[in-house]
Amino acid sequence: MPNILVFAESRGGTVRNVVMELLTAAREKAAGGEVHAVLAGAPGIGAQAQRLAEFGAATIFVTEHVALGEYNAEALAALVTDRAKSGGYRAVLFAASAQGRDLGPRVAARLGVPIAPDALSLTIDGDTTTVTHYVYAGKIIATLKLSAVPAVVALRPGAVAAVAASGTGKVEPAPSVGDPGTARVMVTESIRGDSRKLDLADAPVIVSGGRGLKAAENFKLVEELAEAFGNAAVGATRAVTDEGWRPHSDQIGQTGRQVSPDLYVAVGISGAIQHLAGMRTARTIVAINKDKEAPIFRIADYGIVGDVFEIVPALTAAIREAKAKG
Repeated sequence: MPNILVFAESRGGTVRNVVMELLTAAREKAAGGEVHAVLAGAPGIGAQAQRLAEFGAATIFVTEHVALGEYNAEALAALVTDRAKSGGYRAVLFAASAQGRDLGPRVAARLGVPIAPDALSLTIDGDTTTVTHYVYAGKIIATLKLSAVPAVVALRPGAVAAVAASGTGKVEPAPSVGDPGTARVMVTESIRGDSRKLDLADAPVIVSGGRGLKAAENFKLVEELAEAFGNAAVGATRAVTDEGWRPHSDQIGQTGRQVSPDLYVAVGISGAIQHLAGMRTARTIVAINKDKEAPIFRIADYGIVGDVFEIVPALTAAIREAKAKG
């Protein structure tokens, strides 16, 4: 039975939601095997282990060290590699997040195996692990077959819906590999954005704006629509962030964030291939654009052809009215 190892990424002492998606995917593919997790951080991170158990982690290996309070690439790569080797796992899963994109290749290199990046799906059949992922800026979905053991895969956030599992997991304290405090590169400080703002990676709904909004001050239409939903984050195209209308942390696309929300509302976005590469895996896409030939309509589930300055306020009012009625 193939056991699968999941790296439980955390931020600020809290396990990220994408880890629950990894555990769900691993549980579905373990085929009778067990799902184990590596949880590492500053003293106290072990309190997060119960949450991992609730989503199917049978064993959670917990490493606490003051030097792991911030992301420590060298120490974590050594820790995950050691666990992967000693546990005889069929696959090792990371999130295709900023941290996972950095850590996953380091672990793969130490194990001497390839890594499948930004995977959309994962299948384990005997000695072969098969994944799909976008290539050529999202123009093509490629299928990769990995025969190396363990298969190292970085799964795109939102590719799998997180589902809780019954049962309880056991916690095993695990020593660090070497002294994390002697790593050659140390993160001394992390400057975090507005903690009240819903992160794009965690938002079930994203409302994004493009050049069709014409000016920075008109982004209030997008913000008001997101506020009406109540559980939405605000995104933007590269053209918008390059103009300085929104911070670059809001950029969605090939050179920005890759997101897979339940609902993606594209306001005044034409749909350049670079932008589509970052959001086309959203479960439902709604496009609002006055150009009926805009490429965004080719992938949209619902399209509204018209002036965003008329449609968005009306949509915002309708959502508020619907929510007020309960």
